[in-house]
Amino acid sequence: MKQCIDKGMVAGRRQVMDSVAVKANASIDSLIEKEILDDTSVYADELSNEEEQNNDDEKENKTVSATRYKAVELHHQWKAKAYKDMPKRKHGKFVSNHTHYSSTDPDARVSVKPGKPRQLNYTAQVSVDTAHHVITQIQTDHADKRDSQCLPSLVNNTIDNLKEEGLQIEEVYADAGYSSGEALKSLEENNITGYIPNFGQYKPSREGFSYDKENDRYVCSQGKYLPFKKLTTTSLGYKMKVYRSSAKDCGPCPLRSVCIGKSDFKKIDDSIDKPYYDRMHARLQTVNREKTRQLRSSTVEPVLGTLVNYLAMRRVNTRGIKQANKCIIMSAIAYNLKKLLKWEQRKRNTAVMAMKTAEKSLCVYILMLWSSMNTYRTPQPGFIFGCSTNQATGFFLQ
Repeated sequence: MKQCIDKGMVAGRRQVMDSVAVKANASIDSLIEKEILDDTSVYADELSNEEEQNNDDEKENKTVSATRYKAVELHHQWKAKAYKDMPKRKHGKFVSNHTHYSSTDPDARVSVKPGKPRQLNYTAQVSVDTAHHVITQIQTDHADKRDSQCLPSLVNNTIDNLKEEGLQIEEVYADAGYSSGEALKSLEENNITGYIPNFGQYKPSREGFSYDKENDRYVCSQGKYLPFKKLTTTSLGYKMKVYRSSAKDCGPCPLRSVCIGKSDFKKIDDSIDKPYYDRMHARLQTVNREKTRQLRSSTVEPVLGTLVNYLAMRRVNTRGIKQANKCIIMSAIAYNLKKLLKWEQRKRNTAVMAMKTAEKSLCVYILMLWSSMNTYRTPQPGFIFGCSTNQATGFFLQ
């Protein structure tokens, strides 16, 4: 990348980030169930880990708490009923990263995308410069991590790479998969302007309600208040702020049947990171979202396609996330080297074309000057400036 920066191929100002699944060197048949631990054992392990500050990731990946195992089993039972009449090859095995791990490659994780088979993968996170599509950072993460969880480390590593060469990131473009409170917070902490669409469940406003920022409460169309009550955590681990009205206020309300139905009060749940989402939403209203999407897709998607289809990043032949990271980095190095070689060849071709154009322009100028000096004289056959009169006239007419 340093050589590309020295040649002026990297601006550093705008970075586009995306990810792609890379197949691990392990079969789905290598999955085995994790050891089930009692909740008391899990709690004791957590206490010991806090005291010793020595977490063993490999051991953690091979064990599961009884509560988590039971929750996953209930989910699999629901899936079994939903897929009861479907051929087995259509839905595959009911496995989860919470309850299973690969005995061949413990670092590989089960992942699936719409239209793709369920398999053991790694995730390659890529940052690409918009100037000439040079890769500025690539890293490997576990496939069970969301893109939004990987964005802070991807941004920090890209900043470090460019800072060494005196470049600074100003804008980051990514898809909605990178939207989360933690990700948006990391961008603001690094003074980076992000252009990331908010996830589908985000609501910029509530119909019939207005937010009172000073008192941290909602106000309904009838003038009743919904003050902040408490913080809760969802099943997916998201922290939410709960705003709730009083049953006395909602009882005689004429809009009760439309607003709350048979409930006694109105409740509104907001993410604790809603201010970050609101600022992102307001920023996206000031730009052409279609042009932003085109810039993002035209920058990073061709790079991912080249890496996967032509530079051996469809699958790694090693085991373990460290070795997989080496393979993925080598693919990125090969990509940047090809870009560098094409860039130098293009500059040489441009210089040659410029010389030919200058030579042609000089010859034309001389012919025009000679023609103006001999307007009233009949040109004699012969050679002028190394070419015959007919050839020179033909060249001038071109």
